[in-house]
Amino acid sequence: MTQGNNLQADQQGEGGNVTSAASTLSGQTSAAPYRALALSTIASTICFAVWTLFSIIGVKIKQELGLDDSEFGLLVATPVLTGALSRFFLGLISDKFGGRRIFSLLMLLTALAVYSVSTASSLNMFLLAALGLGFAGGSFAVGVSYVSKWFDRSRQGTALGVFGAGTIGTAITTFGAPLLVNAMGWRHTVKLYAAVMAVGAVLFYLLTQDDPVTSAHASGTAKAKGIADQLAPLAKLQVWRFSLYYFFVFGAFVALASWLPRYYMGMYGLTLAKAGLLTTAFALPAAAFRALGGWIADRIGARTVMYLTFTVSSIACFALSYPATDYVVHGIKGPIAFSFGITLTSFVILTVVLGFFMAIGMAAVYKHIPVYYPEHVGAVGGLVGAIGGLGGFFLPIAFGVMNDLTGVWTSCFMLLFALVSLAVLWMHGTIRLMERSKIRALGTLPALPEMAGLDRPNGILAGNDR
Repeated sequence: MTQGNNLQADQQGEGGNVTSAASTLSGQTSAAPYRALALSTIASTICFAVWTLFSIIGVKIKQELGLDDSEFGLLVATPVLTGALSRFFLGLISDKFGGRRIFSLLMLLTALAVYSVSTASSLNMFLLAALGLGFAGGSFAVGVSYVSKWFDRSRQGTALGVFGAGTIGTAITTFGAPLLVNAMGWRHTVKLYAAVMAVGAVLFYLLTQDDPVTSAHASGTAKAKGIADQLAPLAKLQVWRFSLYYFFVFGAFVALASWLPRYYMGMYGLTLAKAGLLTTAFALPAAAFRALGGWIADRIGARTVMYLTFTVSSIACFALSYPATDYVVHGIKGPIAFSFGITLTSFVILTVVLGFFMAIGMAAVYKHIPVYYPEHVGAVGGLVGAIGGLGGFFLPIAFGVMNDLTGVWTSCFMLLFALVSLAVLWMHGTIRLMERSKIRALGTLPALPEMAGLDRPNGILAGNDR
């Protein structure tokens, strides 16, 4: 498909979403969407808290089993693998059977897997239990499918941003789990997490109701799409471009939330409790400001937010990637020695800034999906979420391998700098191609005064995913 055809398809998808939203929301009480949003956000918070649990208890397990960095990276990343791979099919079945039922059932089954972690005693047993625990991460695709059906296009960015604030669960774990581990031991901490997950599953089902689209399918007033129709948008390169964006903003965020406790302990010699607290400084603002990112994307456009995200992230990653270095300059009066290194305070500040822009970037990516693919939110959102989740799986492993191979702690940020550079180059190159195709279209028109202003937001040069 040509770039021009892609733009035309995007325009049609954007218009179609308004009609769809208007029809599915008819007859709904004004309080129902906000109740669904609030309860979904709480459920998502629980799931994210569980999903990143290994970032804390993994340190204790590493000490008990005598794991090296690569094995530790694999252990921490295994739940992320399940969460990533499950998002795609969970998004599909949520569109078909409704997010309310799938969300509740998923949380209940995951609670059983979480409990099994407390009974494991070998690396293989822990990895198997971690695979089951990882389904907590797949809940995000279910929630996106469920929440997006309650709101029209003008409010979807904000609504999905609020729902995305459930990532604050990572901060709850990095801050609270070390305290629980010190007070009651890591195995009892895991049992507590399992109990909270099970109770949350029951309460979510009892206190929510089916979304308007699922209700319409159940009543026979609307027909559910077949699997072929649901998968059709995945053939578009644009979907995979969005997936790369999310691979960085979400995958790297999850990877760092899992890796930073180990980084702080190894690089700066901190205790687990202090390392968890400083990791919270990275994760908490990121989670809290994701809703702000959705609000900003609704107003200035997702494209602008992504440019801000990638620009600031590339600067932060470059600074963080620079290893502590000693220099000797041969001066006029003899050698002049000096050193360069990121202090603990500077590191914390840079990671907080990085986390903030990752958060608003996450919201901006998901702002695109219901706009371009209003009838395929589950499939497209599931795929984008899956690719992002795979980033959270592969990156901690890569961090551990790079540490083992290079012996340089900052090598993880070198990798992230390369990743964000690739993402911004692809985004900017695509946007330039879009602009050139529209400029060529202008070239066929007469140069008349009436043509002035066509390059402004309502003109032919305005991009839909601005």
